[in-house]
Amino acid sequence: MNIANLITAGRFVLVFVLVGMVYDAPPPWQLANPVLLTIIIALDGLDGYIARKRGESSLFGSVFDIAVDRVVENVLWIVLADLDLIPVWVALVFITRSLLVDSVRCHGAARGQNAFAMLRTPLARFLVAGRFMRGFYGFVKAAAFAWILLLQPWPAVFPSLWSAWSGPMTLTGEILVYLAVAVCLIRGVPVLLEFVVNEGLKRPPQHMGEPR
Repeated sequence: MNIANLITAGRFVLVFVLVGMVYDAPPPWQLANPVLLTIIIALDGLDGYIARKRGESSLFGSVFDIAVDRVVENVLWIVLADLDLIPVWVALVFITRSLLVDSVRCHGAARGQNAFAMLRTPLARFLVAGRFMRGFYGFVKAAAFAWILLLQPWPAVFPSLWSAWSGPMTLTGEILVYLAVAVCLIRGVPVLLEFVVNEGLKRPPQHMGEPR
C-alpha cells in the first residue's frame, strides 16, 4: 500500500471538506477553518517525506502530488473570490499563471527536463527554484488563505471586536493577498520569459530545398 499517495488523496478530500465548511458551516465552526487549512498544508510536506522514507517515490506520485497542489490552491482562490472575500481578478491571476507555467513545464517534462532544469539564468533559478523563494511563496499563500478564512466568521462570532478592529484586520488580509499575487508573478514571469526566449524565438528547421 502506497501510504504517500493515500496522504495525497486525503488532502484532495480535505480541501472539499474545507470548502463545505466555508459555505455551509455555522460561523462558530468556521473558526476551525484555518486549522483545517493548516492540516492540509502540513500533509503536503508529510506525503513527500513518507514517499522518500518508505521508498515510495514514483512518477505517478509526483504528478498526483502536483495536481492536488494545484487543485487545493486554485479551488481556494475561486471560493474566496466567489464569496467576495477577495477580488475576482486575484483568482484569475493565480489560475492563469498556474495554467501557463504548468504548460511550459509539461513541455520540458516531455523532453526529459525537470521543472527547474529549464531555467538558464541565475536570477530565474533564484526566483523560481531557490529554496528561500519557494518557501517564502508557500508561506505567504498559506498566511493569506488562513487569515481570510479566519476573518470570514468574525463579524458574526465577535461583532464588537470586529467593529473595533475590522479596519486593521481587513488591511492585513489585503496586504497578504497582494503580496501573494506579487510573488506569484515574480516567480511565474521568468519561467514564461525563458521559454519564449529559448523555445518560442527559435527558427523552425528548414526543409531541404526551401529558401532561407
